[in-house]
Amino acid sequence: MAATDTRGHLLAFLTIAIWGTTFVSTKVLLTEFQPVEILFYRFLIGFLALLALRPRHLKLASWREEALCAAAGLTGVTLYFLLENIALVYTTASNVGVIVSVAPFFTAIVAFFAARDEKLRPSFFVGFVVAMAGIVLISAQGFDSVFGGGSIVGDVLAVGAAAVWAVYSVITRKIGSFGYDNIQMTKRTFLWGLLFMVPALFATGFEFGIERFADPLMVANMAFLGFGASALCFVTWNLAVKILGAVKTSAYIYLVPVITVAASVAVLGEPMTAAIACGVVLTCAGLLISEWGKGERKAAADKE
Repeated sequence: MAATDTRGHLLAFLTIAIWGTTFVSTKVLLTEFQPVEILFYRFLIGFLALLALRPRHLKLASWREEALCAAAGLTGVTLYFLLENIALVYTTASNVGVIVSVAPFFTAIVAFFAARDEKLRPSFFVGFVVAMAGIVLISAQGFDSVFGGGSIVGDVLAVGAAAVWAVYSVITRKIGSFGYDNIQMTKRTFLWGLLFMVPALFATGFEFGIERFADPLMVANMAFLGFGASALCFVTWNLAVKILGAVKTSAYIYLVPVITVAASVAVLGEPMTAAIACGVVLTCAGLLISEWGKGERKAAADKE
């Protein structure tokens, strides 16, 4: 393996290692912050970090491009992370981490109907059924407490977050075709996301509550989400894609549920039952089945 490829694999693994533990970090912050407060502070830090990297204002070619950036901010920042953070109030970090990993399924469906550029192969449907069986196993414990606001509420919200992320993914694919600097466009998306958060901030009685940052644990976790997961990971992920290509890099996404579950058990002491373990295995297997042979077909198509 060339030294450049090794660097690409390390960058991809670093990104996934951080993304896989964000659910745990958010769970810790929920002891002092409301879901929307975590969301606001996280992306404010991320926006300021990207602003430092790209201080120049970028003028877009048309209002349609601006509208797509706004849509990306609404779906990929405000709605997705708000649903994810609220889900973490009701269910475990393990559950949320595994469930939102099925976002590629929803992305394929949205891309098929919106752009007609994604073929839904038989393996996709087989993988979808297997992964959904895994989610049912993971969520089974919540069905007994539906009327008491149990974990099923959080699991449903996590599925909603995965669906919203699918819409965001299709939007960003279109934005990427404009040819602008990636960091500039991410900074713009973050800004739109922050603007869309304002109504939710007022509705929930948001207070800056600076005194909460006197706790080093809160500061460390907020900085981790802002600088690490929201700003740094964007750069490292795109560098990995540039070195390895999209197919090889995307394979690392399948490690997210494993890392999330391991971190949740180790840091938060969340339970690991046989049903949850089987659910994690089925969900990961479903994701792999749905992607089976995609890389080979893409390579063959590129040669034609």
